[in-house]
Amino acid sequence: MKEREALEQMRRGQPVLAGSPGHQVMHELAQEALKLTAELNNAYHSPEQIRALFSKLIGKPVGEGFSLFPPFHTDCGKNITVGKNVFINACCCFQDQGGITIGDGTLIGHGVVLATISHGFPPDERGDNYPAPIVIGRNVWIGSHTTILPGVTIGDGAIVAAGAVVNRDVPPNVIVGGVPAKVIKAVPEAVSHQRKIS
Repeated sequence: MKEREALEQMRRGQPVLAGSPGHQVMHELAQEALKLTAELNNAYHSPEQIRALFSKLIGKPVGEGFSLFPPFHTDCGKNITVGKNVFINACCCFQDQGGITIGDGTLIGHGVVLATISHGFPPDERGDNYPAPIVIGRNVWIGSHTTILPGVTIGDGAIVAAGAVVNRDVPPNVIVGGVPAKVIKAVPEAVSHQRKIS
């Protein structure tokens, strides 16, 4: 099975059974990602160098204004898509086999885990992989040490409080928090005052 075919299979949410050709491709992708993340994480790089390395890791150009503070970890990389002006803080871990899409203007805090793979429940099926995409809308703020589980969509403008575990879709323009995450309140509307920056 070719890499492109395996990535498409995972993006479509088709199971990847232990020992299958698709499973072998997953391992090959992981080795490539480990090599690139080791390069990214184990030396100082300028912002331009970080963008170039991250683009190589995901196999496509990053959006304008993209910024990342290493270290960053992934065991695939090729199913990540980021929009413009996205910021990813240090120590994040993206398990992106099922596909991770991050919309324009999104902020991702320290130590966030985005996990797109589940496994079979019976012990003899535990090695089977069940991918489902994570979609994060525009202008979302994901707080530090949040975990977002497979198949979740975060609506535009939403805020996920630090430490939340998100196991279901989040509507636009709300604040969610807790384990599992629940809606706390609506995102406040913009305050009409001028900020002084000195």
